[in-house]
Amino acid sequence: MSATYAVVGGGIVGAAVARRIQEVDPSAHVTIWEKEEELAAHQTGRNSGVVHAGLYYVPGSLKATLCRRGVGMLKDFCSEHDIAYDECGKVLVALDEVEEGRLGDIEDRARANGVPGIRRIDAAELRELEPHVRGVAGLHSPTTAIVDYPGVTRRLAALVEEHGGEVRLGHELVGLRNAGAEVHVEGRTTAGEPVRASYDHVVLCTGLWADHTAALAGDDAAPKVVPFRGEYWLLRPERRSLVNGLVYPVPDPRYPFLGVHLTPRVDGEVMVGPNAVLALAREGYDWRTLSLRDLREVAAYDGFRRFARQHWRTGIAEMAGSLSKRRFVAAARRYVPEIHVDDVVPGPSGIRAQALERDGSLVDDFRITSRGRVTALRNAPSPAATSSLAIAEHVVEDLVQRRSEVRR
Repeated sequence: MSATYAVVGGGIVGAAVARRIQEVDPSAHVTIWEKEEELAAHQTGRNSGVVHAGLYYVPGSLKATLCRRGVGMLKDFCSEHDIAYDECGKVLVALDEVEEGRLGDIEDRARANGVPGIRRIDAAELRELEPHVRGVAGLHSPTTAIVDYPGVTRRLAALVEEHGGEVRLGHELVGLRNAGAEVHVEGRTTAGEPVRASYDHVVLCTGLWADHTAALAGDDAAPKVVPFRGEYWLLRPERRSLVNGLVYPVPDPRYPFLGVHLTPRVDGEVMVGPNAVLALAREGYDWRTLSLRDLREVAAYDGFRRFARQHWRTGIAEMAGSLSKRRFVAAARRYVPEIHVDDVVPGPSGIRAQALERDGSLVDDFRITSRGRVTALRNAPSPAATSSLAIAEHVVEDLVQRRSEVRR
């Protein structure tokens, strides 16, 4: 009898997992559950579209290994299916000697991770690559790319359907129960109608709701997802030539987020941002969207309180940038002095589903757990989209191994 699988979450990771199950077991029946009426509605469709090369991640970590594996898989997939993919390259720009000193550690990590073509550049070489960018030195990653992630997601889901699977839009998960040889799943449609089904295995790729859905399967309450909103401005069309590729700051290890950078997109837009402010709801993409339930949950979590005590100054600065266009643009002017307030218009926003430990630290790596026949991706922020096909490979390999152990 063919195995049945439900993959909950219609972002790029969920679609990749569903397709990978079919590749490994063509006889399997796979169903994607997505609570929205479209795929890639949240993190996948609201990120910057960057294909990360693997510069920052601890060598040997899941982020490092799956990012490097995922880049090649993603590039090949886009080539095969005629999806926009552009190796525009990226420079990390050091503004002073302190930041220049940090480039060495990042270069060492990048080389340990096998990032191709990585090289240190001086101020003159930086100007050759990016004539409008100013800095004392940089680190150039020529293979960092940009891609159409929603397009990849839609194509993966179409392949799932072409190979006999189902994509159920408007189906929200509300209950899970491990019951011996199967998992009972309860849901509801957008119209409020109850849905019940049973599967041999369930994989949860639910992003912003990862802790909630994992708890339905009996997983630990921590780490909890805390939603941080990232807001972008867009360069006006006549000013997009100010950058040729991706222009990034040098990460400061004292702070949890990267800071404002400039990101061309495959649709021709150039994004300026993001900042990082606490969202007022799990799906709160602006200041007007408020959920008291979500805020109470965040405030009650000891991990968030510890995080806030440590980073409150950064939080205030990020909120000030959110509320002031001039301050936001000033952060970008540190790298591209020719950008002025009138050169940008409001852009999109996204939310990073960042898991926090009880001690207030960010969960730094991908985290995948299992309870019975339910597998949960508990932490899969950036570079999860880059790594999506490799994450799927990793998850499905574990599923196959556990299924063979059950048979024995």
